[in-house]
Amino acid sequence: MIEIENLSKSFTLHNQGGAVIPVMTGATLRVAPGECVALTGQSGAGKSTLMRMIYGNYLAAGGSLRVGGLDVTRATPREIIALRRETLGYVSQFLRVVPRVPTRAVVAEPLLALGRPAEEAFARAETLLRELNIPERLWGLSPTTFSGGEQQRVNIARGFAHDYPALLLDEPTASLDAVNREVVLRLIEGAKARGAAIIGIFHDEAARARVADREIDVTEFTPRKAA
Repeated sequence: MIEIENLSKSFTLHNQGGAVIPVMTGATLRVAPGECVALTGQSGAGKSTLMRMIYGNYLAAGGSLRVGGLDVTRATPREIIALRRETLGYVSQFLRVVPRVPTRAVVAEPLLALGRPAEEAFARAETLLRELNIPERLWGLSPTTFSGGEQQRVNIARGFAHDYPALLLDEPTASLDAVNREVVLRLIEGAKARGAAIIGIFHDEAARARVADREIDVTEFTPRKAA
């Protein structure tokens, strides 16, 4: 489902004379349906960079990166939008939504974008919000007013609203209490059981050990300085 071959990335510092900084080279990884792979490595090693390339936020310098058969490195903007709508979900650490949109609508949006009936989309949203212990009195309010933990749970609900064939999870259990952490882990296990291919960053070692089938240390893909 996710196939990465010899992927590389560099950043150009335009405010420093156009200096080119290589940050990743030779990244190769395959994730099968129903498999969860955890990215590990010290801060700054490139875990988030790799996730952003998979999602199409960063353009790779070389190599190939296929998600559901689409090579993201060569895809058009329209193809990337379709990939995100239908195939590839992303639960980031931060909730980014349009202000004043009610929480129910934020969570239902992925299903509405697929043309699902509003009744079905909102019912699914309510089920997830209830499961993640977001009080019903908050469903009609914008999540921009919520606490950090509540926003994180809304973000998770939105990411699991549609049964994406592939998922990217960036610290999905960070800062959650034990009860909600367990809910999120069960959601991940459910996604694996239905065949989703998952790549995640988990600083929570116990969570990583529970849901990840294997680990990839991204420092293996860090360019080595010449001696």
